[in-house]
Parts: sequence; structure tokens; C-alpha cells
Amino acid sequence: MTETILLSAKGISKRFPGVQALQDVSLTLHAGSVHALCGENGAGKSTLMNILIGLYRRDEGEIRIKGEQVNFASPREALRHGISIIDQELNVITEMTIAENMFLGREPERPVPFIDRAVLHKWTTEQLERVGLDVDPRTKIRNLSLAQIQLFEIARALSHDSDIIIMDEPTSALGEREVEKLFEVISLLRSKGRSIIYVSHKLEEVFRMADTITVLRDGRHVGTEEAGSLDRAKLISMMVGRKLDESVAKSGRLNGPEILSVDHLTRLGEYNDISLKLHKGEILGIFGLMGSGRSEFLNGLFGIKRAESGSIAIDGHEARIEKPSDAKRLGIAYVTEDRKLSGLVLPCSVRENVSVAALQKLARGGILNTRKEKSAVQKLVASLNIKTPSIRQPVRYLSGGNQQKVVLAKWLFTEPRILILDEPTRGIDVGAKREIYSLIAKFAESGYGIIVVSSEMPEIFALSDRIIVFREGRIAGEVGAADATQERLLHLAS
Repeated sequence: MTETILLSAKGISKRFPGVQALQDVSLTLHAGSVHALCGENGAGKSTLMNILIGLYRRDEGEIRIKGEQVNFASPREALRHGISIIDQELNVITEMTIAENMFLGREPERPVPFIDRAVLHKWTTEQLERVGLDVDPRTKIRNLSLAQIQLFEIARALSHDSDIIIMDEPTSALGEREVEKLFEVISLLRSKGRSIIYVSHKLEEVFRMADTITVLRDGRHVGTEEAGSLDRAKLISMMVGRKLDESVAKSGRLNGPEILSVDHLTRLGEYNDISLKLHKGEILGIFGLMGSGRSEFLNGLFGIKRAESGSIAIDGHEARIEKPSDAKRLGIAYVTEDRKLSGLVLPCSVRENVSVAALQKLARGGILNTRKEKSAVQKLVASLNIKTPSIRQPVRYLSGGNQQKVVLAKWLFTEPRILILDEPTRGIDVGAKREIYSLIAKFAESGYGIIVVSSEMPEIFALSDRIIVFREGRIAGEVGAADATQERLLHLAS
């Protein structure tokens, strides 16, 4: 690895009202390297990144780019110095096209002050090809899947041709194939002397891609090590300050009574001829690459987009599900893959978010019983160990793991019997992930039938009693937990 230093941050401190977010944190980035930044939610990673790109002003410390001391006042100024970011929070204008979002403020112009659409679309297509995203640049962002938007964000950051690229959870919505494409891009950038600050809770990716790893905990710099000198257990210990048992007790109740049966469910162009069964107390894993039809099938099962043919039965009785309220009435709960977009109302309180799906249980004569609401929400917050100063706290201020628990609490409040979880640990740290796994296992033990969809094979292996693999909108195969291997799942999925 070359010793040319592209970025040096020393003694960085930042305080917000009542919170010391960073205290004396340092980071050195060499040219042609991938430097991973690890830590639990709330460790200070986002604050440090926001300081590096000029979104926040540091209170103490210095930052140098190629030896020059800098003090960015805005992300635009950081861009001019060669720093771009792929943000975990997908920052797009949904009613504009891919091309319009890609080069917003950088549009090619004709001699008269009009945008040259032909050139704009050509430029955009070139950038999309870099990340393997085959879509028309004239497509509006609102028509893309979450994974496609994630790939777009990666392409947009790369389009700035920066020397330093900060990647914040860049694979959180991607399937295996798209992750491999991103890693190819990273390797190419590294070979050209570009440098990556890579932030991820997926430790397998960190060990695969990183040259160096810096760990933050509670806003402080725990240590910086060469990736080759660390193993998973040591890295987790640095992150959480203790040893963490990552094993998950399997429910193992495949012989429980059948709670859900799906027969030949079809919605043309999205999923075809899907048949599966779910038993009480079972965790059924669903795996597939991006575009395999997994999430579309779940939307059909929950009535978000009604299936065109096929049937659904609950406890052996045919169930007619044409809209989400039908599914909810039948005891089905659905935790979607994007908690901030479709799972939570971020400006509202923990209390309001937890109770919103079951207000009819709390009202009489159209009047909400606030005392009953408060008591019920407090019990759920306690049982799920949601860390919040108060149930009045706006949910936007909670960590990712605690936000995910609020989504779970919201659906548990409806007293479901079937729990559908789409990417249940997307974007949360290893400690919070372990808590979510334990909760899922407890739900199964108490008799829920659970469907878990995940792009992370270790997660699918850890949780599932059986695994169904989707490919091109169909079921490609089923594998028992004891027989599941990474190679077998990928072979079926691709």
C-alpha cells in the first residue's frame, strides 16, 4: 500500500446540546486504500462523516486533504476538494428522472440556456453501466425499487470522479450480484489510487474489502488496526466493549400445525405460481437476488398489490386479501424493508408510531383512550427493550436498531399470528442485530408463524428452519436449514 496520505483528521471533537458526539477522534486515509469505519449505532460514525463532508463544523481538531488544512463550510466545498459520499439515507427527488437527479446542478447546456437532454441521458447511461444498473435514464425515481435507488446513489457519487469516496452502508439494500459489482468498482477505484472510507455493519464485507479498520465507540477512537490483524470476535469486542454471543436458538418446530398456505399465487411480471406453507412456530427464510420477486410477493401476500390469481389460506380456510386492512384483520403483520420510508412516521413520537396500526383497539365511540394507549405502549417498549428517554421522543432521534424495534412493536400491538419481516436488520449494528434475532426467535417460540426475507446469507442461515429461494419471480428451490450452504443458495438464486 502506498504511503501517500490523501486525508488526515486529527483530534476531531464535536458536541451537540447535551451530547458529546465525538471526542478526540483521528483517522488517516492513504491513497489507493479502503479504510473501514466500524462501530455501533450512536458511536459517532455519521457525525465524523458529516464533518468530513462539511455538513457539520467541528469544535476541535484539524483536517488536511493532501497536506492542505481545510475547513469545509458545505458539502459542495468538500466536493470541490475531491470528497463525495454515498449516503445511507437515500437523498433523491422522487418526481424527477434518474438523469435529472444524477446531474442536478451539473446539467449539460446547449448554446442557449437549455439542458441538452441527449447529452444528459448519454452521461447518465454511462454512469449507470458502471454499477450494472440497466434502466432507462428517463425513468422517474419513484418507479425504482429500493435496491435500484441504492445503485443509483452509488453511480451518482462515482460520477463526481472524486479522489475520496465515503460509502455509508452502500450494500444495505443490495443483493449478492449487485454487491459483487460494487466490489469490482471498488477494486478498480483502488487500483487507480482512489480511496474509500467504507462504513458497514456487515462485517463479512469489512474483512473482505478493507485494508485498515478504525473503530469508534461512544464517540471515542477505540483503535485503528490492519484488517489482517483482526478477527471477527476481536472486532466485535472493540465495537461493543464486550464479547457478544452471535448464536441464535432455532425454533425447530417444523411439525407445528399449518398456519398459512399459499397456492399458485401470481401477479404477472412480478411473481409467478408461488406455492408455500408456513407452520406455527416456524421461521421460513426467503432468499433471492435483486429482482427475484421476493418483495413483490410479500406485497401481494399483504394486499399492497393484489395477486391476480392463486389462493391464500389461513388455518385451512381460504382468505381473501385485496388490501392491507384485510391482511391485518386476518392476523398478518408486515415489517417492510425500508423502515424510514414505509415503516415509521419519523416526526411523530414513539407512542404515536407504536399505536398507529391498532387505534381501533384503543378507541370507544371514536374517542382515543390515551391512558390505555400510554400503558400499552410502555409495556411494549419495556418488553422489546427499546432505548428511548420517553415514549414522547420523536422516533427520528432513535438509533436504527431502536427504530426497527418500534416498527416491530407497532405490528405486535395488532396481535398478529403471522409476522412477515423484509430485511429486518437493514442498516443496524451487530449488537442491535443480535437483539432483533433474539426477539424473532422468541416470537417463534411463542407460536407466531414467521417469514424472513434477507439479502444476507448469514442472517438467513442463523434464523431459518427452512429456506425458499426465489429466482426471476418463481421459486427455484427449497433447502432445509441443516443442508443450506452459501454455494447451494447462490446456485439456486442465479
